[in-house]
Amino acid sequence: MNMFNVSEYMQTLGLQAKTASALMARADAATKNKALKALARRLREAGSTLADANAQDLARATAAGLSAPMVDRLKLTPKVIETVAQGCEQLAAMPDVIGEVIGMKQQPSGIRVGQMRVPIGVFGMIYESRPNVTIEAASLAIKSGNAAILRGGSEAIESNKALAQLVADSLSEAGLPAAAVQLVQTTDREAVGQLIAMPAFVDVIIPRGGKGLIERISREAKVPVIKHLDGNCHVYVDDTAELDMALRIVDNAKTQKYSPCNAAEGLLVAASIAETFLPEIGAIFAGKGVEMRCDPAAGRILREALHGSGRVVDAVESDWSEEYLAAVISIKVVEGVDEAITHINHYSSHHTDAIVTRDHMNAQRFLREVDSASVMVNASTRFADGFEFGLGAEIGISTDKFHARGPVGIEGLTSLKYVVLGQGEVRT
Repeated sequence: MNMFNVSEYMQTLGLQAKTASALMARADAATKNKALKALARRLREAGSTLADANAQDLARATAAGLSAPMVDRLKLTPKVIETVAQGCEQLAAMPDVIGEVIGMKQQPSGIRVGQMRVPIGVFGMIYESRPNVTIEAASLAIKSGNAAILRGGSEAIESNKALAQLVADSLSEAGLPAAAVQLVQTTDREAVGQLIAMPAFVDVIIPRGGKGLIERISREAKVPVIKHLDGNCHVYVDDTAELDMALRIVDNAKTQKYSPCNAAEGLLVAASIAETFLPEIGAIFAGKGVEMRCDPAAGRILREALHGSGRVVDAVESDWSEEYLAAVISIKVVEGVDEAITHINHYSSHHTDAIVTRDHMNAQRFLREVDSASVMVNASTRFADGFEFGLGAEIGISTDKFHARGPVGIEGLTSLKYVVLGQGEVRT
C-alpha cells in the first residue's frame, strides 16, 4: 500500500469519468430509467449486506468518539434505504430534461434561436457522514446524463463501498458504463486535493458537509463549486399567526431532527403575541430538553412562564448566526415583519427561512425580501429538501446565486447551450 500513488489513481478515475460522460450524455431516457429502477430494486434486496457494512462504520465511529449527531448521520436504517430507493423510482418517473429545447424564437433574419438543456459532464462530489448521499448523487448523475466521482467521508467508507457496488451493477445491467459513477476507494485526504484540481476531467465540484470542509474546497478548487456553508434557518411567527399552527411548525422545524442543515436554529416572535406564544412553545422545548438562548424580552417571558423548568439562558451576539445542529435554539422578540426580515437577512446563512402568518401582504413581503435559497409561508423549514420538493433527490443545497440555488436536482446538474435552426440564411 506504500506504493499507492494517489495522484495517478485520481487521474485514472478522472479519465474514466470523462470517457463515461460522453456515453451518458447520449443515453436515452429508457436506458437511464432502467438503471434507476434496477438500483431501487438492488437497494431493497441488499438489506443484510448494507447493514453489515454500516455496522462496521458505526462501530468504528463510536470507538473513535464521534459526536452523537455525527453517528446519527452515519446510520443506514431500513427507512433511509427505502427513502433513497423511492428517490430512484421518483427520478425514473420524471420527464427527461436532457435535449429539451426552450425559448425557440424566430428572428428577423429568418433563423430560429433557442436553448437546449445538456449535461454538465463530470461532477465531483465531496461529502461527510451520510452514506445515503452516495445514492442521491449517483441517481441524479444517471438521470441527468452526467458522470460522477464521489468522495465520501472516511467514517462511512464501508457503507459507501457497498452502495457504490450496487450502483455499478445497476449501470451495467442497463447497458451503461459502470465508470459513470465512481467512488474514491481511498481515505487518503490527498484524494480530495487532487479531485478539486482536475479541470481537464471535472466540470464542477459539489461539497456537502461541515463549514470547514466547504471553506477549504471553495478556497482551493480549480473548478467551479456549488455550495452552502451553513444552515442557520429561522422561523418568524407573525402577529397574525394561527398559534396552534405556529406551535406545530416551530416544534417540527426545530425538534423533528436536530442534525440536518434545514432544521430551525432561530425563532423570531412578534412582540404583540410573544406573551401568549412563547410560554407554549417554551413548554414544548423544555419537555424535549431544548436549550433556549434568548434576548432579554424572550428570556423574561420564558423564565416567568417556565418557573425554572426549562433551560433558558441569555443569548450572546454569536448565537444569532450560529448553526447549532443540536437541541439549542436562539429566540428573539421582534416588533414585526420589518425587524424580522432585517434580522434574518443580517444573520441567516441564506439557506431556508419561514414565516407563519395569516396576513397575505406580510407573507408576500417575506417571500420577496428575505434573501434565502428557500423561503416558506406556513410550513416547516424541514421541507427544504430535494425529495420533499419533488426533485427525486438532491445533490445538495446551494446558497450561491449563480447557476443553481436551493436544493440542486436534475436541472442544477445541467447547462444550457444555444441552438440555431436555419434554412440557408447568411448574415449580411
